[in-house]
Amino acid sequence: MSDDPVRLARAWLAQDPDPETRAELAGLLARKDAAALRERFGGRLEFGTAGLRGELGAGPNRMNRVTVMRAAAGLAGVLGPGRHVVIGYDARHKSDVFARDTAAVLTGAGLRASVLPEPLPTPVLAFAVRHLGADAGVTVTASHNPPRDNGYKVYWGDGSQIVPPVDAEISAAIDAVGPVSELPLGSGWTVLDDGVVSAYLAALAALPLGEARGLRVAYTPLHGVGGATLARAFRAAGFDAPAVVEAQAAPDPDFPTVAFPNPEEPGAMDLALELARRTGADLVLANDPDADRCAVGVPVPGGGHRMLTGDEVGALLGEHVIRHTSGDGRLVATTVVSSSLLGKIAASYGVRHAETLTGFKWIMKAGAGLVFGYEEALGYSVGSDGGLPVRDKDGVGAALTVAALAAQARLEGRTLLDLLDDQARGYGLHATAQLSVRVEDLSLIADAMARLRAAPPVELGARKVESAEDLREGAGGLPPTDGLRYRLEGGARVVVRPSGTEPKLKCYLEVVVPVGADGEVSGARERAAGELGALKAALAATLGLAGAP
Repeated sequence: MSDDPVRLARAWLAQDPDPETRAELAGLLARKDAAALRERFGGRLEFGTAGLRGELGAGPNRMNRVTVMRAAAGLAGVLGPGRHVVIGYDARHKSDVFARDTAAVLTGAGLRASVLPEPLPTPVLAFAVRHLGADAGVTVTASHNPPRDNGYKVYWGDGSQIVPPVDAEISAAIDAVGPVSELPLGSGWTVLDDGVVSAYLAALAALPLGEARGLRVAYTPLHGVGGATLARAFRAAGFDAPAVVEAQAAPDPDFPTVAFPNPEEPGAMDLALELARRTGADLVLANDPDADRCAVGVPVPGGGHRMLTGDEVGALLGEHVIRHTSGDGRLVATTVVSSSLLGKIAASYGVRHAETLTGFKWIMKAGAGLVFGYEEALGYSVGSDGGLPVRDKDGVGAALTVAALAAQARLEGRTLLDLLDDQARGYGLHATAQLSVRVEDLSLIADAMARLRAAPPVELGARKVESAEDLREGAGGLPPTDGLRYRLEGGARVVVRPSGTEPKLKCYLEVVVPVGADGEVSGARERAAGELGALKAALAATLGLAGAP
């Protein structure tokens, strides 16, 4: 790529079909804003953990109509004429426009394109690829990113997200695309009807949901597209309709009530927790804006509710699925940054367990017989003896299964917290936490990783570091990735990696604390909280990055 951003900007301006980004770019050129032009034209968005994702705006380093049309043309070049692609989209700014542009480019290149009928959850698109026998799928979403972002996920014919070498092939094909103003555009794509959503809901009904249904649920879609689909799923399964946070019920691309539309972020669940308090809810559920993730909260003794961690939900769902499936070939999978508890649960039932790189695209490649996969970032794919209805994380299917699990526990006079205590007694208390540092300057993350590689810590939180693995070297037989894993004495573990979707350095901590012979779990939880706090403080000091607590 030329290093002359002014020349590149003028060439971009000549092909850009969007009056908004054309005006933005013309303004930058008129002001001779060299820094802004260099930032937009000094590189381009690349396929990361979850496809293309970035801030809306002009230039190859932004999400815009030119970037999307080039991506669609690259995908068309790899697939070839006559292939079928299903296209979905969420309710973010320009998502519907990007979906139509994708359909126009694909049909113009001689492919068949089917577009979902309205903004729908990402798992509906992942399901539709296999349901319709398509060769690939695209969904336009930035999931839980800030309002200014959008993104572009690509799925292959097996219904899972693309992995190497397909992503590299598409990137190379994108590089070969000329000006988008010269691309032939078609108009003969198909807009699907509600039948694909009905088929998705029918597939969820085959999950291990049991018979218990007595449950009061408080729910928020966080201004995203999950609300209507989740309500239909609950109704079809025989659950009462959840109470919904009114201020967050309708899709809104500006996400006005939250700083970040991610249920993991501080404050994002405040309105849902308040609704749960007012309604006496037995369960709190949330989806992120594209409804591929599911957050879970539960009542606590003495009043109020607390959110469960992704690892806690993953352990509960994993054991539930194992108990309600059969066969020697079953496999459950999670990632290198998730808790080690799932592996111990699987071993106790004689079920195979696999560990993958971060991201559901890798979980879905764990192997044959996969009936359950999860990652600690609130992503779960729940299956049955019939397999996985969605070969990606599915926040609606997960919410439905958690509700069934909680309803059965309630019927027996118990709670999800009681089930977690059972697991702690059986396998040891596996407590996890995360330290995330958001930065404006991405070089800070690269510098921090370089420092850790040059001088690995020998002790963290008064625990000796027993081994240090550089995941960039393909540790444990995994594909290489930018990450570091430290195993500490006493079964503790720390993983450090740059986020694949946000400007963050993310650190994943785990301690394992045995439960005493008396079976009392509360003391183990207090000890684990203290040990995680000490680990977090030691790691923050080691990183030396502003923003770390």
